[in-house]
Amino acid sequence: MVSIEEKLIKRIKKGDRDAFPELVELYKDKIYHVAYRMLGNAQEAEDIAQETFIRVYANLENYDPSYKFSTWIYRIATNLCIDHLRKRKQSVYSLDKPVEGAEGLDWHDRLADPDLGPEDRVLEGEFHGQVQEAIDSLSPKYRSIMILRYLEDLSLSEISDALKLPVTTIKTRIHRGREALKKKLNL
Repeated sequence: MVSIEEKLIKRIKKGDRDAFPELVELYKDKIYHVAYRMLGNAQEAEDIAQETFIRVYANLENYDPSYKFSTWIYRIATNLCIDHLRKRKQSVYSLDKPVEGAEGLDWHDRLADPDLGPEDRVLEGEFHGQVQEAIDSLSPKYRSIMILRYLEDLSLSEISDALKLPVTTIKTRIHRGREALKKKLNL
């Protein structure tokens, strides 16, 4: 049986301009949620989701239909998130650094507003926040696997395909990730 994704990909390759937006519509929320859970920032998650779809479009000719499309797109998204997290760690912020357009403001005036937006308030429940913090504190290699397994409900083989790691490594990282989360959540 041919999947919806396969039909859309065939249409895209034939030049159907309406097919790619349909493919984006199928996956935009899933990719955004993976990125949000990995990065913990709505704007960065939107940027990663957009970059994911740009890469999908640019590399659609390289997609191997013997693998599930969802596996391929999740791999692109998680790799972009991991790269972003690495870059984020390397960034050094200074409260004394001048900011364009902020003349006459003290450093405390430049700090982000700690209040959550309406969308973030809905997403943040007390326990959800604790779990998200615990997941955020995991190293990227555990974080991506825990998100794909428990939040996106991918199978071990799908995660293996997405991350190009053996299933045994996936199992080990899931076990270690769960143990780390138990400790962090005092369970």
